Amino acid sequence: MQPLVRNALILAVAAVAGLAGYLVQRASSPAHPAPAQVAREAGAPILALNLPDSNGQPQALSQWQGKVLVVNFWATWCPPCLREIPEFAAVSRRFADAPVQFVGIGIDQPDNVHRFAEDNKVPYPLLSAPLQTLAVTSALGNTSQALPFTAIFDRHGELDFVKLGTLNEAELEGRIRALLASR
Repeated sequence: MQPLVRNALILAVAAVAGLAGYLVQRASSPAHPAPAQVAREAGAPILALNLPDSNGQPQALSQWQGKVLVVNFWATWCPPCLREIPEFAAVSRRFADAPVQFVGIGIDQPDNVHRFAEDNKVPYPLLSAPLQTLAVTSALGNTSQALPFTAIFDRHGELDFVKLGTLNEAELEGRIRALLASR
């Protein structure tokens, strides 16, 4: 048998065996949750956070259920985060009368978050959190636990979008408008 034909035959048998194994495993495993349920479960740890705001008052993210929720993880020591916040603030102001809530989670010392909030007049709550809080973003693809990281939830608390790295004003506004338009 020629090497090319033999290699193609081996590859075909391996692909069929792999597919068969996958189908057997899938058929024998419990029912798979619907994508919406997976999205809700993946984002649940973020929605369960209860962190102090820039004035030291505890704030539960669950208080904003029923709104499009934009959660931005950032830090005062993160240059890309600091470039992104003015755009988030501008979009937040445009949606001030809509069922939209922005929340910034500063992975920083509470004093630094408080000072930043006072100096920059950010129009949405800035909460402070220890570095370990970033672990909740790992399940959403942020395995390096880097900043900035943004998660957007629909009005039903389902995770709609995540982004590691900066999110520009146009994309942010477009995603919010799409969620407000969907019922």
